[in-house]
Amino acid sequence: MSQKWKLYKNLPSYRLVQTALPAQSLAYILTIIFFISVIILLYVPWQQTTMGFGRVVAYAPLDRQQVIESPISGRVVKWHVHEGTRVKKGDPIIDISDNDPNFINRIREEKNALLQRLEAARSREDNIRSRIISLRSSMGSAVNAADSRRMMAKDRVRASEQAVDAAKAALKTANLNLDRQKQLWEKGLTSKRTLELAELEHTNAETGLDRAKASFDAAVKEERALYSDSGKVAQDAEASINDAKASLASAQSEVARVLEDLPKLEARLSRQENQEVFAPRDGTIMRILVNPDTQQVKEGDGVAILVPDSEDKAIELFISGNDIPLVGEGRKVRLQFQGYPVLQISGWPETAVGTFGGIVKLVDITDNGSGNFRVLVVPDREDRQWPSSRYLRQGVRAKGWIFLNRVSVGYELWRRFNDFPPNLPMDDPEIKSLLDENRNGENQK
Repeated sequence: MSQKWKLYKNLPSYRLVQTALPAQSLAYILTIIFFISVIILLYVPWQQTTMGFGRVVAYAPLDRQQVIESPISGRVVKWHVHEGTRVKKGDPIIDISDNDPNFINRIREEKNALLQRLEAARSREDNIRSRIISLRSSMGSAVNAADSRRMMAKDRVRASEQAVDAAKAALKTANLNLDRQKQLWEKGLTSKRTLELAELEHTNAETGLDRAKASFDAAVKEERALYSDSGKVAQDAEASINDAKASLASAQSEVARVLEDLPKLEARLSRQENQEVFAPRDGTIMRILVNPDTQQVKEGDGVAILVPDSEDKAIELFISGNDIPLVGEGRKVRLQFQGYPVLQISGWPETAVGTFGGIVKLVDITDNGSGNFRVLVVPDREDRQWPSSRYLRQGVRAKGWIFLNRVSVGYELWRRFNDFPPNLPMDDPEIKSLLDENRNGENQK
């Protein structure tokens, strides 16, 4: 220690301003404890969470808020409810009247005309079917008759051919007899009368042969004509049947058109007759969308908003895409509902007070257009029960903390300072396969 320092230390003013020794020791101890605490905290377990905001909805889509639409175009006549009215399924909500009082009657007349068309088309179809059956039966009879006539003609041809052969044989015999009689006449062994009879017999034989040949030719021509007529009969009958089939197809097409138009007309008539709108489910009328004083509405226009009664609640949270890879079905969630005081430390959920438990039930596969993903959370049956529907109504705002992985505080601070996503679960097979593919791609490069 220098002489100058010893001189300062002996000065009365220095002794008055210097720190007491116990205070210095305490400061050293506190400083050491602080740094040790910081080092310890860096290794303390921390529960990673991702926070999202949303609202209370019904778990079943049919139990969510829905718009009651007008089934027809017309004028509002009477309201049976007002905003806040509780209704049962089937209770009347609104009466709507057509602008044209005769419109329904005209639709009914159109339906009756369509039914008459259908009956006439079906009757025509049945008649044509009967006609086709008759034509096929008559076709068979006509073809059989033509075949019989053709066979008879063939028999006549055969008989004519035999007659020609007989006439030829008779002519040959007459020729031989005539030659013999001439020779005998020249020798004076026969009379003139016998010779003349032989000549007459020869002439008759020639005439008989000519007549037999003519009959044969006529029989052959008749056979050919009847053969052609048999084919024509079949063709004419087939043409008549085809014409009847075309008429049948036309009748069937008419029936199909009527059957196609009839359901549309019946649906239209049903909508027009349904001029009273009823509640589709038990619930509460939240808002009336049209003027109660005779406002005009179009078909499909919303007339009221109904909030169905449902105890099956869910929370619709929207989570940043930075954390969504780790959010999956079955993740635990802590929830804060609007109006309920909460003490929630993100990394130590065991210290939470006033929160309610939940489980991730569904994660949308696409974002909502702004980079956030919808997560549907249902009650955790192992945790305390959510508030009743009297307090937890659809639309109540909610905040949720979805539990991810457990890491150290030091890692979590490093991650947040660098804006990195939460730690990926390396034991997940999908993550492993993805990393292996990336590693193989880098090695190939």
